[in-house]
Amino acid sequence: MNIAALVSGGVDSSVMLHILKEQGHEPVIFYILIGMKDKEGFLDCPSEEDIEITKWLSRKYGLKLEIVTLQEEYWDSVVAYTLDAVKKGLTPNPDVMCNRMIKFGSFNEKYGKEFDFIASGHYASTSFIGDTKYLTTAKDKLKDQTDFLAQITYDQLLKIMFPIGSITKPEVRRIAEEAKLPSAGRKDSQGICFLGKVNYNDFIRRYVGEQEGKIIELETGKILGTHRGYWFHTIGQRKGLGLSQGPWFVVKKDTDENIVYVSNGYDPLTQYNDVIKLRGFHYISGNPWTNIDTPQQVTFKIRHTPDFTKGTISIQNGEMILKSEVPVSGIAAGQFGVLYDPASEICYGSGEIDWL
Repeated sequence: MNIAALVSGGVDSSVMLHILKEQGHEPVIFYILIGMKDKEGFLDCPSEEDIEITKWLSRKYGLKLEIVTLQEEYWDSVVAYTLDAVKKGLTPNPDVMCNRMIKFGSFNEKYGKEFDFIASGHYASTSFIGDTKYLTTAKDKLKDQTDFLAQITYDQLLKIMFPIGSITKPEVRRIAEEAKLPSAGRKDSQGICFLGKVNYNDFIRRYVGEQEGKIIELETGKILGTHRGYWFHTIGQRKGLGLSQGPWFVVKKDTDENIVYVSNGYDPLTQYNDVIKLRGFHYISGNPWTNIDTPQQVTFKIRHTPDFTKGTISIQNGEMILKSEVPVSGIAAGQFGVLYDPASEICYGSGEIDWL
């Protein structure tokens, strides 16, 4: 098969490449340059170490390496989406949009059309039921990343391979050590790639600015302090409020008045809810339900976590309503509600969480 392998220099994509070689494939390695915009142009996300490791892998396995740029595309889609959501008071998920728009979107359109498959180091799997291909969860449920892939299209899914989806993270580390890969001991990357070493709040401050507003206790209406702009805060946030006698949690935002409402402690009335509205739901492999007017059993995630929550999905008064079996906290508008089958194996797709 003619395979394009997306390699970042991390242990997961390095082992992905090793597995492809062990299976007898001769993929072409692609390292994607992305970055964020500055007055003087674009700031590269990757470190020199990432590129050096990728070059080392190319030499070790005798594979062609292409370092390509999607910086313009990344800024115009993912970064623009992030800033727009933040300005609206929403909590964006750039990683979800990066997979759809960049890794399996712009990359395929610009560099991947000649390839049969695009392989990545995501912890995810695919399965066929009849003639239909589905996005399915990884063997390692603790590392499963299908929630980050829940906005990809069916055409994209048809072309994707996930070579490490059938093994666990400890197995990935073991393979890397046995193969003496330089990434064997590297820590997993954290944060949003386009920021590089730039702090997230510094990034938001640079492009959105600051505006002082009040921090108010939801239950009493008491003013507890001030903040620099509601866009720096997300529902469920605990750290970074600068308040004493905590713990304090962000439970609500008034974007018109620039007010952040907080609550002290785990109050079920203010922090937990069992009803989640989803808008613009995107089905990856088609709608699995013949009648969604009747509540259908699902499992779901509303943030990146190893845990799946049981619930039902239905259409009520024209709105898609996710009803959780147990109250959940930190429901943030703008994040994605990702739906799975009751066994938490098939990822149906995702919709953006709407205001409650």
